[in-house]
Amino acid sequence: MISIKDCLDYSDLTEDEVAVIAAHEHLPYASAAQMACCLAQSKDGTELLRCLLKNAVCDAAKCGHMEALRSAELAWSQFVANHPEA
Repeated sequence: MISIKDCLDYSDLTEDEVAVIAAHEHLPYASAAQMACCLAQSKDGTELLRCLLKNAVCDAAKCGHMEALRSAELAWSQFVANHPEA
């Protein structure tokens, strides 16, 4: 059985990135980790993850949720730094 840590290691995603995706997409953390792991394996999937994280930033800013905004901005900037090819 593949663990959440295996998914994170395989996809080069951080726990923070997956947490933001899970919250934004209303998914359990484990489901978000599996989804992100699959998406991170292709250029189109990586671009979709970039868009999901950017949307999380925009939505948190629109709603004025400052804590969610800080988390989303950090996750988005980490993702962009670690996946510049998208």
